[in-house]
Amino acid sequence: MAPRRPAELYRAPFPLYTVRLHPRRPLAITAGGGGAAKTGIRNGVHFLQLEQIGGQLSASLLHCHDTETRATMTMALAGDVIAAGQDNSCHILRFSLQEPEGPATAGKDGPGDRGARRRRGPGGGAQGSAPGRAREVRVESLQRVRTDFSPDALQKAVSFSADGALLATGGADGFLRLWEFPSMKKTLEFRAHDGEIEDIALGPDNKQVVTAGRDFQCCVWQQDQLVTGLRWHENLPGIPDKAYRYQACRFGAVEGSAGALRLYTVQVPHKRERRPPPCYLTKWDGKSFLPLLTRPCGSEVISCLSISDSGTFLGLGTVTGSVAIHIAFSLQRLYYVKEAHGIVVTDLAFVPESRPGRELLGGHEAALLSVAVDSRCKLHLLPSRRSLPVWLLLLLCAGLIVATILLLQMAFPGFL
Repeated sequence: MAPRRPAELYRAPFPLYTVRLHPRRPLAITAGGGGAAKTGIRNGVHFLQLEQIGGQLSASLLHCHDTETRATMTMALAGDVIAAGQDNSCHILRFSLQEPEGPATAGKDGPGDRGARRRRGPGGGAQGSAPGRAREVRVESLQRVRTDFSPDALQKAVSFSADGALLATGGADGFLRLWEFPSMKKTLEFRAHDGEIEDIALGPDNKQVVTAGRDFQCCVWQQDQLVTGLRWHENLPGIPDKAYRYQACRFGAVEGSAGALRLYTVQVPHKRERRPPPCYLTKWDGKSFLPLLTRPCGSEVISCLSISDSGTFLGLGTVTGSVAIHIAFSLQRLYYVKEAHGIVVTDLAFVPESRPGRELLGGHEAALLSVAVDSRCKLHLLPSRRSLPVWLLLLLCAGLIVATILLLQMAFPGFL
């Protein structure tokens, strides 16, 4: 049975390029905009409160932070701090959630911030949220650093380390830059790729960084030293070296194996053909960086990748607007909606598996948010897979054996 069309969780007044979910709060953060072009399209970061209403996940717009003429293209989240990639720079923002103030102090946000409390209900209509439950979001701009120096400068990737002590950036000039946080002191800068950096993944111990570039390379670095270059197709001799490029890379945990680590990469065709070849998804050992499994994941070109907290599921978005969820262990597709969005899916984020996140799932095994240039944030729900307890399976097997013996005894007296 095909999955139902995903619910529209929120619609922004501008194209959406990135989404992140707070790990400890029922809060989603989306961002995008029209850039510096004088088209009348705003640029901003929107804060959404997530909650279960009538058995369905709904979103309330808590706050709009205006980013003036800069559209946020990439975003990383570390606690209550946002690293927003805007044009050639990384803008560091800190936000806080506060209880609503009285009528006398309402409306005193800064000129770049606009409070709003509109809820997208289960049916897609806007509803007024309960005044006693809405929170106020305050956003503080900490600093901005330039992170790309190419003629067509654009920061394309940003990532916090697991402990929030390091920030990695990469973009159109091919340089990988590491920054201490919160001082934003640059600790490392070197050319990682001959061309744009598409994605960055920081290892959990802060010792290794993986970068994916448009030069057909995916590299593992320790400081500025190349540890290894990944070769996903070494066991697929029919694929030429420069037929595919790396689009995304992400580290993920291994469900049920504490301390184990996996790296996942997406490979897309370098050239578009009349009969498009498949894209590929590869799972790597996170320590030896040897390929463990590679599977095709459809002929639609993959645009983004996300991994659930436990490492159980992978989310994929495509340039044609489709969204899929794969099982990380086998890389098999579990969920797929063709053209969930009308245009390229720009980012994905799983609902965290913390206690607040589990309360939002409402009995589902996983939930994935997708955003696209069509200004929509959509919700993809993965129903819980029904499974029998081990003891019940053993009991059924024992009963089956006993029933077989009794039938044989009745059919062939003296069988035993």
